[in-house]
Amino acid sequence: MEINFILPLGFFFIAFFYSMVGFGGGSSYLAVLVLAGLPYQNIPSTALVCNLIVTIGGCWHFYKAGYFKWQNVLPFMVFSIPMAYWGGRIVIGRELFCLLLGISLLVVAVRMFLSSESFENPKDISWRYAWIVGLPLGGLLGFLSGLVGIGGGVFLSPLLLLMRWVNIKEAAASASFFIVVNSLAGLAGHLQKGTAHFEGILPLGLAVLLGGQIGSRMGAHQMPKSRLQQLLAGLVLYAAVKLLMEAGA
Repeated sequence: MEINFILPLGFFFIAFFYSMVGFGGGSSYLAVLVLAGLPYQNIPSTALVCNLIVTIGGCWHFYKAGYFKWQNVLPFMVFSIPMAYWGGRIVIGRELFCLLLGISLLVVAVRMFLSSESFENPKDISWRYAWIVGLPLGGLLGFLSGLVGIGGGVFLSPLLLLMRWVNIKEAAASASFFIVVNSLAGLAGHLQKGTAHFEGILPLGLAVLLGGQIGSRMGAHQMPKSRLQQLLAGLVLYAAVKLLMEAGA
C-alpha cells in the first residue's frame, strides 16, 4: 500500500476527534482504507492496530483523571474477549449486518442528542445486576466488534449512558478500555485466519499516536461534559449513516 501524506493526515484527525470520547476510530479507519483501494478483508488488522495505539493512550489519560472504574466495564469484558476473537475469525457478508447495526446506532444517536441531564446523575447499580446484564451484552458486543474489525466502544459507550450506569466521561473511560481488550482479541482472530496485513502501518501509527494523545488529553481534562456528549452523539450518528450507506451499496 502506497502511503502519501494525505492518508496519515486523515488518520490524525480521525484519532483526534474519536479519542476525545474514548473511541479509537476503527470504523473510520476502515472506511478510509477502503477508499484508498485496499480489499476489505486485508484492512481490519491495520484498523485494529491503530485502535490500540489510540485507546491505550486514552485509557491512561481518563484513568489519571479519575474516570475509569472497573465495575463499569469488567462485567462486559469476560465474554467480549473470546467472542471478539471468534468474530475476528469469521468471514461473512456485511450488507445485512450493516443495515441492522446502522438502524440501531441511528436510534442511539438521536437519543443522545437530547438533554444531557439524565446522563449526569447515573443510577446506583448492584454488582450482581451489573454481571447479569453485562455478561450477555458484552459477549454480543465483542462478537460484533471482532466481526467487522473495530473495538466496540461505539456500541458500549452509548449503551452505558442509555442505561444510566455512568456519566459521559466515565463512559469514555470505559469505552477506551473495552476497545483495547477487544481490539487485541479481534486482531488475534485475524492473525489466526491469515488475513492480517500491516503495509504502511508506521506512518499511520505515528499519526494516530499524535492525534490520539492530543484528543484524549482534551477529552479527559478540558472539554465540558455537554460538549463531549454532543461530539459522541455526532460520531455515533456518522457511524450509523456510514453503515446504512454501506448496506445499500
